[in-house]
Amino acid sequence: MLITINRAILHILDFNSGVTVFSQQELDRESNSVISFLTKHIEKSYTGQNAKSGTFYPNSKFKSQMSEYIAGTLDFISFSVYVAELMYTAIAQSDTLDSTDVLLCDFTIDDNRVIGLLKCTNRVGFIHQVVQENDQLKNDIINHYAILPSLSQKIEEYAFIDVDSLGVKFIEKKRAVNGIETYIIADHILECSSLISPKSTLELVNSIARTVAENHGESTVTAALKSKSYIVENTEVSEYLDPVELGKAVFPSSPLMQQEYIQEVEKAGIPATVKIDKDLAIKAGKSHKIKTDTGIEITFPVDYFQNNEYIEFINNPDGTLSIALKKIGSIVNK
Repeated sequence: MLITINRAILHILDFNSGVTVFSQQELDRESNSVISFLTKHIEKSYTGQNAKSGTFYPNSKFKSQMSEYIAGTLDFISFSVYVAELMYTAIAQSDTLDSTDVLLCDFTIDDNRVIGLLKCTNRVGFIHQVVQENDQLKNDIINHYAILPSLSQKIEEYAFIDVDSLGVKFIEKKRAVNGIETYIIADHILECSSLISPKSTLELVNSIARTVAENHGESTVTAALKSKSYIVENTEVSEYLDPVELGKAVFPSSPLMQQEYIQEVEKAGIPATVKIDKDLAIKAGKSHKIKTDTGIEITFPVDYFQNNEYIEFINNPDGTLSIALKKIGSIVNK
């Protein structure tokens, strides 16, 4: 993954001191510190599977401003100040006045031009300080209220906009702005819709499958495993998941359960087709974890579920269930 920073700028929204500083110059792209910070965090955030996707509303002012910047009729600094001012206004009206550094970036990743917005909420940290007392130097430890995320940490809120397709993906926490639960980046800055993330989609469809099975007295384990198997097999032929087809595969002999499954999917806000990363699907579907009412937890490969040579689920006459683990060569304590 090749990331090239074309332009970047940092604005400071410090609600602790009441000082807001809109930079009048871009960040130095020759600085190793700047490039290292931006590329590491962009790579980590851009490839994440927790991000929601979105589409600009027709009257989105951000889209209009970005189009002017891309066309060359609006300079980068003015565009960035517009974004930072929107961020400041929204935070100032929210229930949490968290000091924030706003990073706006114009970068290229694998030949795709992207506009990135990184919201870096300041963290409290400790730094050393050299002070002079009574003509003597003293080294002290003090709180510092403007610590940026380290390279090992994740930026918790961000947005990326593909310049060519205008596709949006973002991740942020909801907060109350003027008493209304909302997203600051999606609702107040970008003005775009919000669709569930790929990772949340996989978790939801598996959960819905278990719930529907339980409602009809069927095995929740079987339903969850069929769901996971379908997702993994589907990624071999398509990068898109169709929840309707998944319901048919999990409950092939019950139109009633299929319908209930589809209704729950629609109620959860899962779209008709969802783009799923193959690596994510394989990681989520390669194993399954169960916990018994006696407190025993077992994690096993999904492929073993219907292979009685390794694991067998036995329905006992008294209505209880037994699990037989077979062909175990050794046991490792973890």
